[in-house]
Amino acid sequence: QVQLVESGGGLVQAGGSLRLSCAASGSIFSINNMAWYRQAPGKQRELVATITRDGTTNYADSVRGRFTASRDNAKNTVYLQMIILKPEDTAVYYCNADLTYLRVSGAVKRDDFWGQGTQVTVSS
Repeated sequence: QVQLVESGGGLVQAGGSLRLSCAASGSIFSINNMAWYRQAPGKQRELVATITRDGTTNYADSVRGRFTASRDNAKNTVYLQMIILKPEDTAVYYCNADLTYLRVSGAVKRDDFWGQGTQVTVSS
């Protein structure tokens, strides 16, 4: 069974920084694109950053220049370094991965997986 587990969230003052991690585990053959999303209370989930297998990144306008996504393919892990945090960055942050894995049946399948989310709270 494939799992994505996020860590690194917490409470930080405005202007501070945090680093989120998301580790994928299970019978994984390869991980294609990975992404970070966030969802603030009462709002829809929004895309924050994407990173391809070769490390090409893309960011939402609201975080560009402050957030940096990176990944370690050997560890099946993606990171989100966040600096100059603002109260409006407060949200639950979710990791997403498009990956190919081995099912219990023995079949190889490509699918989309989500982590459980990690809370980031930025106080003013």
